[in-house]
Amino acid sequence: MKKVCIVGASGKLGRYMVRQALDRGYQVVGVCRERSVPKLAEFADRITVVPGPTNDPELIREAVAGCDGVLTVLVPWGVQQYSSGTAQAVLDHAEPEARLIFSCGWHITRDGEDKYSWKFRAFLRVATRLARLVRAAEIDDQVEACRRIFASDRRWTVVRGSDLEEGESQGLPVWSRHVGDPILESNLTRRVDFALFMVEALTDDTLVQETPAIVGCRTPSALAAAS
Repeated sequence: MKKVCIVGASGKLGRYMVRQALDRGYQVVGVCRERSVPKLAEFADRITVVPGPTNDPELIREAVAGCDGVLTVLVPWGVQQYSSGTAQAVLDHAEPEARLIFSCGWHITRDGEDKYSWKFRAFLRVATRLARLVRAAEIDDQVEACRRIFASDRRWTVVRGSDLEEGESQGLPVWSRHVGDPILESNLTRRVDFALFMVEALTDDTLVQETPAIVGCRTPSALAAAS
């Protein structure tokens, strides 16, 4: 792993991934919307920034050229199929053997075996409708993005994050194949550790075509499982 592209580099999760990739000595290409470029000012002399909409296939083609890995934050901005367009562009244009790591929430399910509480399901229904009503986001489009990823034979991993908080790193999160596993009950991960899991996944072949649902390694549910 020598060169990586981070799609969505200007967000909080993206900036943590940029920092951790640089710490590993990787050459970094960051993709973000043009208005968000100033958020990457601290890395200006250390990374290459490709500004523009991340669902633009030609922009992604330019950004991922020669990259050994691509880290993609799937965000459902607006009502223009932003997540699915971004995922498809990465799947189409990344190098043939590149590791492709995508981030999303627990609501994504691959095999239907995930078990959600009634509160979670109710919140998701309300949030999806409200976001669509005000034309702010398409949560369903994240589902479509992941459907396309799951159908691909690329070397992908979809990392499903719990609720997030700021704070110093607690270490690499623990994970399960299915939401509903008691190890995930605490439903909390430090954002810096979500980024850590994403970057570590680049070189972890045991995660190829896996959909790990993660939780902080120092949360009560993770500690209870460890004991």
